[in-house]
Amino acid sequence: MLSKVYSGAVQGVEAFAVEIEVNAGHGDPQVVTVGLPDAAVKESKDRVYTALTNSGFMTPMGRTTINLAPADIKKEGPVYDLPIAIGILAAQGEITAETLEDYVMLGELALSGEVRRVKGVLPVALKAREMGKLGVIVPAVNAEEAAVVDGIEVFPVQNLREAADFLAGTHNISPCVVDVDSVFGALLEHEADYVDVKGQEQARRAIEVAVAGGHNILMVGPPGTGKTMLAKRISSILPPLSLEEALEVTKIHSIAGTLPVHAALVEHRPFRSPHHTISDAGLLGGGAHPVPGEVSLAHRGVLFLDELPEFHRNVLEVLRQPLEDGIVTISRAATTVTFPCEFMLVAAMNPCPCGYYSDPSRECRCAPRQIAKYRSKISGPLLDRIDIHIEVPAMQYEELSALAPGEPSVLMRERALTARGIQHQRFSAARGKRRIHCNADMSTKQVQQYCCPSADAAELLKMAIREYHFSARAYDRILKVSRTIADLDGSEQIGPQHISEAIQYRTLDRPL
Repeated sequence: MLSKVYSGAVQGVEAFAVEIEVNAGHGDPQVVTVGLPDAAVKESKDRVYTALTNSGFMTPMGRTTINLAPADIKKEGPVYDLPIAIGILAAQGEITAETLEDYVMLGELALSGEVRRVKGVLPVALKAREMGKLGVIVPAVNAEEAAVVDGIEVFPVQNLREAADFLAGTHNISPCVVDVDSVFGALLEHEADYVDVKGQEQARRAIEVAVAGGHNILMVGPPGTGKTMLAKRISSILPPLSLEEALEVTKIHSIAGTLPVHAALVEHRPFRSPHHTISDAGLLGGGAHPVPGEVSLAHRGVLFLDELPEFHRNVLEVLRQPLEDGIVTISRAATTVTFPCEFMLVAAMNPCPCGYYSDPSRECRCAPRQIAKYRSKISGPLLDRIDIHIEVPAMQYEELSALAPGEPSVLMRERALTARGIQHQRFSAARGKRRIHCNADMSTKQVQQYCCPSADAAELLKMAIREYHFSARAYDRILKVSRTIADLDGSEQIGPQHISEAIQYRTLDRPL
């Protein structure tokens, strides 16, 4: 007897439907799986048959053929265990075939029949809704993740027996419901707060400007000046995720398998901080079957690279295209996938190999050639893509011992949100392939349209370009940053004070 079960698979960040056909008939007792299965799918027959037996079901005695369609796309992982088992039961007449038309299902089976967690549930649930299905049947630990999709019912199952009885109509399962509105009802509070940071007013101001306009920022300073402390508190002043953005981020983390158990959505902007030994594949994504890398896991959030010159040169260079385009494309012989990666780059580095080049209380023992070689590990094209370079100087005892706390994150966040509101209104009617969320996303044409300095400001910028030999890309970055500074001031026009501050944020473009 022939049965058909619907499941799904993920390619890139989008899901596609997979039809699983099971035919149980006469012939030699063997199981054949076709349709480009990988090793994990081929091994599923052993898990499935053992799970069926331990769940109290009979297994087919003759030849069983399992076909995964479309047959020209590679099928990966253990997500097909549950639908294959249900297909076998339907082929034996245990479940009515018509019932299976209404559902998409996925899940890994333990030998005991327990349904285990799998990756990529959210995009598959979105695809099931697009297909017009009544519901999805998923592992209980993945139920909240799928339940954020409006317009489709999500049925959590603990084991194979429960799923089979539900489809046979002898057991009722209540659909999982998630109140999405409550997740975004209020701003999330963060344990790390800028109130803990004493001094470093210039660095705090630069970070506020960076967050207000979505700009990339590089902090340069001796060891122990608080660069990492400042970076880790950026999440506390970032705007909250919208529902649309949260779904984008959750899809990526669902595919990568980094979503916490029983999590419905990624509620806050990601903060990723990979070690400097990371490979280019780990940063961008890749593998035989491409998966998202750190740049995609940081989508709509922050990618923090500490000790920037310690990263391998080739790893840093592959950042250039994602920083510019907001996407990363991974090509393989069999397929090409694209992952989104619109993130705010935050980096930190020492000013020289020993770290004390700008420290007034410690002597730097590095020769000028050593300092130049150290800084040259970060190429000019990459530096051009970082809007703000800020020095984080060593603090004196009086600043460290001051009893007065720093300005709390909530005040910095309010100013940044106000500036983001101005930008949202400015770009709400903008059209293009890439949606504009903040000043940092502006194209060259939009920089010309929205970043018009006054006559005095234009003359000041002209003098700076001649003095410091800024590149054309650095010129655009200065205008974008000055536009953000003007937004923080509530000024429609970019003035000399805005241009002057933006020029100060190009520290590494100046000679030693």
